[in-house]
Amino acid sequence: MLNELEQVRPADIEKRSFEIITEELGDVPLIPGTEPIVKRCIHTSADFDYAENLKFSEGVVERALRALREGASIVTDTRMAMAGINKKRLAQYGGEVHCFMADEDVALTARENGTTRAAACMDKAAGLYGDQKLIFAIGNAPTALVRLYELIREGRLVPELIIAAPVGFVNVVQSKELILSLNDIPYIVADGRKGGSNIAACICNALLYMIP
Repeated sequence: MLNELEQVRPADIEKRSFEIITEELGDVPLIPGTEPIVKRCIHTSADFDYAENLKFSEGVVERALRALREGASIVTDTRMAMAGINKKRLAQYGGEVHCFMADEDVALTARENGTTRAAACMDKAAGLYGDQKLIFAIGNAPTALVRLYELIREGRLVPELIIAAPVGFVNVVQSKELILSLNDIPYIVADGRKGGSNIAACICNALLYMIP
């Protein structure tokens, strides 16, 4: 069995992984310009379903790259996603990553309003809007997406991009459908039940690595 192992230098493992992904995708049609995002999601999850279940609004990649180049910050709903985003690369363009889940004022707002902390985080993020361009990377909480949708409809928030990738069974699909219904907000949605903090983070990183 050891003799069957492919000999790959540590520095070349990622490169070889992407070569295998490209080979196995074959002639599966991907939207031009989205290939690095799709392949990085597959690389992160070993799940080729992402070749079909990632939904992109028109022109979203170009708009997202422009926002990142102009210093957009990223708001995420988990510390796991925050840890996975390449903060050093983001900082090169003036952006930073925010996760408010552990903040005491968020916990207080959630208790007072009878909501989840994830929803209260979106309200806190809305307070940053105007001072910062904001990208939202949601990989866990459907309630965060629902509150984002409400804030957008109330005119309190206009995100540069929403990455909608909660994973699970309760209100996950429905919350993603709300984001897909937005005609004027750029989005990348992991349609269906699949997603996760790792997927939200890797989409952010794919975009950061795409900046020339």
